[in-house]
Amino acid sequence: MGQSGKTILVVDDEENILELIRYNLEKSGYRVLTAGNGSDAMSVLEENSVDLMVLDLMLPDTDGVEICKKVRNSEKYDQLPIIMLTAKSEEIDRILGLELGADDYMTKPFSVKELAARVKTVLRRSGSNSSAGKQLLCIKDLELDLTRHEVKVANVPIELTLKEYDLLKILMMNQGKVLSRNYLLDEIWGYDYFGETRTVDVHIRNIRKKIGDDGLEEYIETVRGVGYKIK
Repeated sequence: MGQSGKTILVVDDEENILELIRYNLEKSGYRVLTAGNGSDAMSVLEENSVDLMVLDLMLPDTDGVEICKKVRNSEKYDQLPIIMLTAKSEEIDRILGLELGADDYMTKPFSVKELAARVKTVLRRSGSNSSAGKQLLCIKDLELDLTRHEVKVANVPIELTLKEYDLLKILMMNQGKVLSRNYLLDEIWGYDYFGETRTVDVHIRNIRKKIGDDGLEEYIETVRGVGYKIK
C-alpha cells in the first residue's frame, strides 16, 4: 500500500500514460491527481497538498524543465520530490542533478511497477530528509545544500550526477555511521534494483575524484568488507 495515503501529481500530455500511471499508483494505495500540461499542473499544486510529482519532460505548453524550476523556486513546494519522465537519456543525470533538482528520472518506455517502486523510494528518502531538519550539511570544506541541491568544496561548485548527489547526501546525513553497500543500494537505487554492490564503489570513486578526495579518504572513509562512512 502507499505511504499513509500520500498524494501524487502526475503530469503528462498523453492520456493513456496518465491513466496507466493513475491506475497502478492507486492500486498501490496512493491518491493520484493528474494534469495534461504545465499550467494545469501549477494550478493543481496551488489547490492541493501534494507529496510527490511525476513530471513529463516534454509538455505542450511549458516543458518539464520550466515547471521543475518554478516548483524549486516556490516557497510552498521547493522541497517537493519530483520524478521526471523523459524520452531522452543522454546527459539526463547531469541535467536533473545540477540544473533542476529533480529527485529521480525514468526514460520512456518504462515499467509502471518500477515507477511505483521509485515513488516509494523517493517518498521514503524525502521523509527522512525532512525529519532531519537540516538544510546545509558541512564536513570540513565540503558543503551540501539540500535546498539548492548544490555541492561545494572550499566554496567552489562541484558537478555531481543525480545518483552521486544522493549518495553523498545520505552519507553526510549519517556522519560517523558506517553504511553498508547493500543499504546504500537499497536507499539510492530502490528495492527493485538488481545491480551489484560494485555500483556503489564506482559512484564513490567518482565522487571522491570530483571533491578532491581521490585515494585520500579525507571525507569518505572505506570500511573494508562493510561499506562507507563520512568521518
